[in-house]
Amino acid sequence: MAMSLAGYALWSLTGALALATLLPLSKLPFGAIRGLAFPRAQMAILAALAAVFAVMMGGPLRGPAVMLGIIAFVQLGYIIKFTPIWPKRSHRATPSQLADKTRQMSLLCANVKMSNRSYARLMRLIKDQDPDVAVAIEVDAEWTQALEEAFRDTYENWVKVPQDNGYGLCLMSRLTLHDTKVRMLITENVPSIRTGLTLPSGDPVELHILHPEPPVIDHDTKGRDSEIALVGLEAQRAAVPTIVAGDLNDVAWSTTTRRFQRLSGLLDPRVGRGLYNTFHADYAVFRWPLDHLFHSAQFRLVSIKRLDHIGSDHFPIFFQLALTAQPADATPIEPATVEEEVEVRSMIRDERQRDRAPIGEDWEKD
Repeated sequence: MAMSLAGYALWSLTGALALATLLPLSKLPFGAIRGLAFPRAQMAILAALAAVFAVMMGGPLRGPAVMLGIIAFVQLGYIIKFTPIWPKRSHRATPSQLADKTRQMSLLCANVKMSNRSYARLMRLIKDQDPDVAVAIEVDAEWTQALEEAFRDTYENWVKVPQDNGYGLCLMSRLTLHDTKVRMLITENVPSIRTGLTLPSGDPVELHILHPEPPVIDHDTKGRDSEIALVGLEAQRAAVPTIVAGDLNDVAWSTTTRRFQRLSGLLDPRVGRGLYNTFHADYAVFRWPLDHLFHSAQFRLVSIKRLDHIGSDHFPIFFQLALTAQPADATPIEPATVEEEVEVRSMIRDERQRDRAPIGEDWEKD
């Protein structure tokens, strides 16, 4: 009896994991499907452990053992690029590049979680890391005021977009800003920032800060996917080295993020280094990389690190980059096809015409 119950449970688990593995391959833009791409590491571990159990049980459970092994292998195939055994795309800065501080910049990005009022924890972190650019996401007027009081003498240049719907942004910079624009790219009241930066060397850089809508079970992901794709198209056309950063509400290995890289040609410094999971800060078992930075090949990586808990459901993340004269001799990213570009432009056009409120705009309200 125990054996039959174990077998039934194992077959049920195998079926559920197989479905969760196959559905994201459909590329259907539904939150319930796209969200299944997030816990690939967790599903790989679960499938591998279940496969070992099935092998130990033997007999009629050899079938699910094989299937579970295949599932674990497929899931691992998505995340293995974010381990040290994979070749790095973003090259490490050389000693001579490290020595030239005038062509370096550091950026700290933190989704503060609007209802979190532990202002001092983020303030200490920014003071300790002393980034050239600090970005706070999900800020309202109270958060913006707290940041101004703490850093008005530290950062000369500000872009403040406080909102009470969980989509507010605040950018603080000691680097000179120019041609700064706050834009609602796809959905009204979901802002993004595009700005030029000038490094101490005088070199110009283009910076995009994003926080698109999250995937939810009862809604499609076209708003998020369109915003990410649109910035990818803009980055591809940029005349200067470009950085795209923020809480993209998407994982590094997803269909949407991989398409963004094909559209933009930007590099992910986590490839070959680590996952750098930033969400969920409170639950170690359920963590994946939602906060990102992508950069042009002219940049070399100086450092990348996930920072301490600030009371939010996200960990902040810190990047330091060095600009060089020539793109790195890195493995090229396969460019988007003409058909793919046509498809995303059609999606962007259609999504811009939808009249709706942002997803989850009341989640953080008291």
